[in-house]
Amino acid sequence: MKYIVVLGDGMADYAVPEFDGKTVLDVAEKPNMDFMSKNGELGLVKTVPDGLKPGSDVANLSVMGYDTTKCYTGRSPLEAASIGVKLRDDDITFRANLVTLSDEENYADKTMIDYSAGEITTAEATELIAAVEKELHTDIIHFYSGVSYRHLLVWQGGSTNVDLTPPHDISDRKITEYLPKGENSEKLLEFMMKSEQILKNHPVNQKRIAEGKNPANSIWIWGEGSKPVLERFEDKFGVKGSVISAVDLIKGIANCADMKSIDVEGACGTYETNFDGKAQAALDTLLDGADFVYIHMEAPDECGHQGDAKHKKLSVELIDKKVVGFLKDELGKRGIDYRMLILPDHPTPIKLKTHVSDPVPYILYDSASAQKGSGLDYNEKNAENTGIYLAEGTDLMKKLLCL
Repeated sequence: MKYIVVLGDGMADYAVPEFDGKTVLDVAEKPNMDFMSKNGELGLVKTVPDGLKPGSDVANLSVMGYDTTKCYTGRSPLEAASIGVKLRDDDITFRANLVTLSDEENYADKTMIDYSAGEITTAEATELIAAVEKELHTDIIHFYSGVSYRHLLVWQGGSTNVDLTPPHDISDRKITEYLPKGENSEKLLEFMMKSEQILKNHPVNQKRIAEGKNPANSIWIWGEGSKPVLERFEDKFGVKGSVISAVDLIKGIANCADMKSIDVEGACGTYETNFDGKAQAALDTLLDGADFVYIHMEAPDECGHQGDAKHKKLSVELIDKKVVGFLKDELGKRGIDYRMLILPDHPTPIKLKTHVSDPVPYILYDSASAQKGSGLDYNEKNAENTGIYLAEGTDLMKKLLCL
């Protein structure tokens, strides 16, 4: 038996006006998910424990079977693990997003125009973060480049006693009330303000402006955390696992859990990602001896943050056809039995452009089981109507693995 998780980040939604009050999952053409929903278990699961923010870090850890009320130490240290930054026990890490702010002279009066700086390329971003590191580093503070707009600040002896806001939570809002607060907040704000002076006239940004693209004209600091410790996935669940993702966060979870993290050429975290390559990599690792594969796709979440209903729908359809359908067909042709779990980590509603902690709809399908399924298509309302509800996200992994 093989075990597969297909995680469509932020896939769940609220009613969307462009779709006549239906959700993305209502209107998307997804015959493979609907087949598995009708012939498997359909229900709701709470992936974000009370008291924790509805981030992809908390929610994905929960889906992977880790109790975040006990093991969660922050988002950025997981990303540090992905990009190979070795943390000391007294290091505090922060996300340092490259963002686009409006051009008011006073920093506090600016507006968050684009939390991803136009989904800046990794090559461009690497140059910009190198410029920030050159000007702002100290003996105890360093900046490290990651993927696209997602980067890292490490502060030896820093503090997590701070109040910081994710930039994707404040799209189109003035940043005044969302600036850093708490211990060392003055220093963090100083870095953000100085980064604007470093970046606004940088050749990379001048070229982006000339091409009609959003410039990455500031860093935005958030996502504080300390060195994480996760139990090995194989020790915890008794199966050998692999993870496929385009984003450092999920790769970092894999590294911390001592799972194989598989890189796929062209995997970029948007609806233009290499879905075919991810699906093929998943099949290959299963055929090569892995018992379990976790396929994470960021595209629906990115579209949700951008308020892009059209491409969020497309993302779901591509996941259904190129990932779910491909694996269903290829494993079926080979006569390989499998159990597949399909779900989002959290909703990212189009109208809110940020995460919420609502329970999410899940499908659990067993190719070898003749048990009666839900008989229902896969969407939020149908999942609610089944009456199946898991109050603990960690229970999903146990159900998938029959533990």
